[in-house]
Amino acid sequence: MTQRTPLHGQHLSLHARMVDFSGWEMPVQYTSVLDEHHAVRRAAGVFDVSHMTFLEVRGAQAQDYLRYLLANDVRSLVRPGQALYSAMLNDQGGILDDLIVYAPCEPQPDCWRVIVNCATHDQDIAWMQQQAAGYDIVLTERTDLAMLAVQGPLALDKLEPLLTPAMQAGLRALQPFQGFDMDGWFMARTGYTGEDGVEILLPAQLAGDFFTRLIAAGMAPCGLAARDTLRLEAGMNLYGSDMTVHNSPLTSNMAWTVRWDHDFIGKQALLAEKERGVQEALVGLILRDRGVLRAHMKVKLPDGSEGEITSGTFAPSLQHAIALARLPLPLPARVEIDIRGRRVQAEVVKPPFVRHGKACF
Repeated sequence: MTQRTPLHGQHLSLHARMVDFSGWEMPVQYTSVLDEHHAVRRAAGVFDVSHMTFLEVRGAQAQDYLRYLLANDVRSLVRPGQALYSAMLNDQGGILDDLIVYAPCEPQPDCWRVIVNCATHDQDIAWMQQQAAGYDIVLTERTDLAMLAVQGPLALDKLEPLLTPAMQAGLRALQPFQGFDMDGWFMARTGYTGEDGVEILLPAQLAGDFFTRLIAAGMAPCGLAARDTLRLEAGMNLYGSDMTVHNSPLTSNMAWTVRWDHDFIGKQALLAEKERGVQEALVGLILRDRGVLRAHMKVKLPDGSEGEITSGTFAPSLQHAIALARLPLPLPARVEIDIRGRRVQAEVVKPPFVRHGKACF
């Protein structure tokens, strides 16, 4: 597989440690995971997330198509550029991917933007094209764009001086989970860290220079490792780990994203699952004792049943281990985990663990 490097080697010039990630050569870290993590929680950091897949949906039936494609309902988007988080399901109600869709805004009032995961690129596009049959829409992948995620409590303050006056005004007016389009750039107050910030789509040829300017403005360059510890503290799922095609939104802490008042692919399967009764849940675990929780560790419930950790890490903001785990219902207050032969007790909680820099528990 040919490796593609975001920002044309910009990471290498910063001495980042690189790994293959679904065909992209991606930075794991630049300095230390702890330093990058704390920079985002306390000040501001920047992530190159150009590996994500950027799609545009246009046409007279674009809204109808997206309403059928997604379990959440894009008709609820009432503001220009407003964002919606949703699962895209197969006919059996299994999660093909989770994604964000943005409502059209000026100067492109017919353009719906959809951002899906990198690892599911081929299957997502094939599925979306297949479901487009019979709809008057055009689906386009924008490979000419890069994406930078500026995250942290000081992110907007540090970003604003680098923008044109018109972009500054647009940024100041921007509400959380909303975006605006200007001069070929799209900016949205969304992210994957549990902090405030902006995700910026911009022409790929401009991204390397802008990335450098963001760092010069005091933002820490951050890699995949810090992105993972931040998103797990924020209780955000990682596709392929915390949910797959074998899971439904009802068992993946995503029932809140399902809107039942419209027809969508997988709806009948979800209704049947509700009728049978949901059998498991994706929950949070907090380990107060020493040790680190890792994916695939077995979780023992007091009644003798068993679950499994899907994602786990040491949480730098909390100074103890946390995890997401799939457990059978009903849920107990505490569970037991075997860490290299040592049995430890963990609390069962509802994510998130950290939001806007503050512990939730």
